[in-house]
Amino acid sequence: MHSDPDILRVGHLLADAARAAILPHFRQANLIADNKFQSGYDPVTEADRAAERAMRDILARERPNDAILGEEYGIAEGTSGLTWVLDPIDGTRGFVSGTPTWGVLIAVSNADGPFFGIIDQPYIRERFVGHSGQAEVSGPSGVHPLRTRGARALSQATVFTTFPEVGTTSEGAVFAEVARHARLARFGMDCYAYALVASGQVDLVIEAGLQPYDIQAPIALVHAAGGIVTDWDGGPAHHGGRAIAAANADIHAEALEFVRNCPI
Repeated sequence: MHSDPDILRVGHLLADAARAAILPHFRQANLIADNKFQSGYDPVTEADRAAERAMRDILARERPNDAILGEEYGIAEGTSGLTWVLDPIDGTRGFVSGTPTWGVLIAVSNADGPFFGIIDQPYIRERFVGHSGQAEVSGPSGVHPLRTRGARALSQATVFTTFPEVGTTSEGAVFAEVARHARLARFGMDCYAYALVASGQVDLVIEAGLQPYDIQAPIALVHAAGGIVTDWDGGPAHHGGRAIAAANADIHAEALEFVRNCPI
């Protein structure tokens, strides 16, 4: 836990700046998406780059001693022991498709992992913030506290993922096995799925192939709302890879048992 109140102030500055940089590009016919991969498709746009530059400029002014890890521009070393972890557009595939389920991810971490997180959806103007054991959303319906769902059986649960775009075929099969026992499975939500866990709408998110900037803000938000996020072995997930975000300990334990029993 970290109690520096300046982090919340600067976090909102970053989210505001990212919104302003991104929205002029969204749903524009002339949007150009470059492909990061020689084989496959991993798009990046000027909106991604402009948003990260805007956030880095603010951090250089407001928090010059903190480190930065960003998807587009890598690592900037710091001396404070704190790192701002930035994903300017999580879900660029959705962004270039015009869907409103991408988001700006902002986290702050120390040696123990992330303790502050924002998931911001600029187009629908929803901002989910988690820190110090508190989580809230601000948006068109006002400002409301967030709390994850109570315990229920997996057979009654809703489970989300970004598969098949994220993870290997065998990892996707693990998700499919969990989803087969759930009431409802949905796909392709990117970071917005974690916001729905924190909001008490969804029970589980199961993903793989993640980078630290994909998962650290969701970890901080879900934890602050009362949920649990681990890797597929039940350990820390903030370094990326495979992750399970769960609304509560009971559904986490049931899902983890299925995952552990599936060959990968």
